[in-house]
Amino acid sequence: MELWLPLDSYEHQHRYKYTALYHALRDAIHAGTLVEGARLPSTRELAIQYDMSRGSVAQVYDMLLADGYVEAHRGRGTFVKGTFTTEEHGEQEAVIQLSPWGERVSRLDTQKRTNSDSVQEQHIIDFHVHRMPAGHFPTSEWKSALAAVHRSDWREQSGAAGDPELREAIASHLRWTRGIQADASQIVLFSGSMQGITLLAQLLIPEGAQVILENPGYQGIAHAVNACGGRAVPAAVDSQGIIPEDWNAQTLFVTPTRQFPTGAVLGLDRRKTLLAWASKRNAVIIEDDYDSEFRWGGRPIEPLKVLDREQRVIYVGSFSQTMIASFRLGYAVLPSSLVQPLLAAKALYEPVPPALLEQRALAKFMSRGGYLRHLRRLTRLYGERHAFFVQEMVHQLPEAFNMQPGDAGLHIYATWNGSQDSFLKFKTIAKEEGVLFRDAERYQLIPGPPAVCFGFAHLEKEEITEGIRRLRLAWEKSTFSFH
Repeated sequence: MELWLPLDSYEHQHRYKYTALYHALRDAIHAGTLVEGARLPSTRELAIQYDMSRGSVAQVYDMLLADGYVEAHRGRGTFVKGTFTTEEHGEQEAVIQLSPWGERVSRLDTQKRTNSDSVQEQHIIDFHVHRMPAGHFPTSEWKSALAAVHRSDWREQSGAAGDPELREAIASHLRWTRGIQADASQIVLFSGSMQGITLLAQLLIPEGAQVILENPGYQGIAHAVNACGGRAVPAAVDSQGIIPEDWNAQTLFVTPTRQFPTGAVLGLDRRKTLLAWASKRNAVIIEDDYDSEFRWGGRPIEPLKVLDREQRVIYVGSFSQTMIASFRLGYAVLPSSLVQPLLAAKALYEPVPPALLEQRALAKFMSRGGYLRHLRRLTRLYGERHAFFVQEMVHQLPEAFNMQPGDAGLHIYATWNGSQDSFLKFKTIAKEEGVLFRDAERYQLIPGPPAVCFGFAHLEKEEITEGIRRLRLAWEKSTFSFH
């Protein structure tokens, strides 16, 4: 049985080899590398491994025995006697001083929670927004694109901005589908859109500066702002999106095409007002277009970036909802003046783009037309499920929620027609009935009325029907308990 110890390091600190071995074993016990009950190698085995005499190793074991670290059993061997903490022996772990950024990040609640705890043993209907099911993805086309790239010289490095072919493909895609006249040189790729948003926050937000955020809005953006030392200023949202004001700020994060989470579409007048505000305040607007690829009704609204004549808008997009779950890729279309500073910042984290094979394969997938065909299939499928979900909710549960369905996106926002207490009771009973949903409270910068985000795209129609039936049952039980 071999036991590895960093004996070379200890031999530099101690004159004799046996004392070096003693301290190495003692510290391994303190560190928990050798746990209580662990059997140490025989003196013969350890002597051979570390080129020592058996007598020297036996002396080390006797020292450990005398100090209470081990116990010896005749015929069985030598065992670690107990768990020792550094405090018991006068040692104390150093307190590492974090930077102000590190302190703020450590306080953020960024961990994703599971809601399946204590749910009854039954099939759970989960109305959270999920990544696209594997069966909805054209795997054969994707494998063909991967194979084609693998046969080429795809290993050529492309710098922090990401693969040039993919950036060209994204620029072409945006010109065709969103009307954004972007050059590939203005596009930077990220490992997910939140990496880009966080880097932009670090680049643009001075310590203590006011930053305008929609309320309700995506909590990940609020985390990025708070971590950078910005002061989040909540901006009210109504049925037409963010309500413009003359904010005393130089940075605004906004979701104009489909407000997150309400789904409201920002009208042209308000869009122009935001751009006028940015011009007056010399401000930057970060436009997060997170899931407008899926549109099944209404007239497509042009992104804020299309109206931008002063290069004040940064357009952020993502492939997270349209590609397989393991594929995380976001991008930003930048004003030319911001490209070099952002690339310098990104190069600190990723001087070489990750997943270059997958980036080049996505470029191939897009240039062949496979990506657009994939989006059209998903849009038809999810549009049907969106309509079915709304129809079933209106039919089975009209009293509980005020639905706010939209023309696009993968979730529906609904406000609760009751008190906060009744909502909490309903949510508890719904969980007991085996149905889960996203409480929109997490998206509120300041407290607001109860609301829910219902994801539907990943569910079959039978699951949607069953889930709403359980919601109806939970509503009836919660309503009865309040009378």
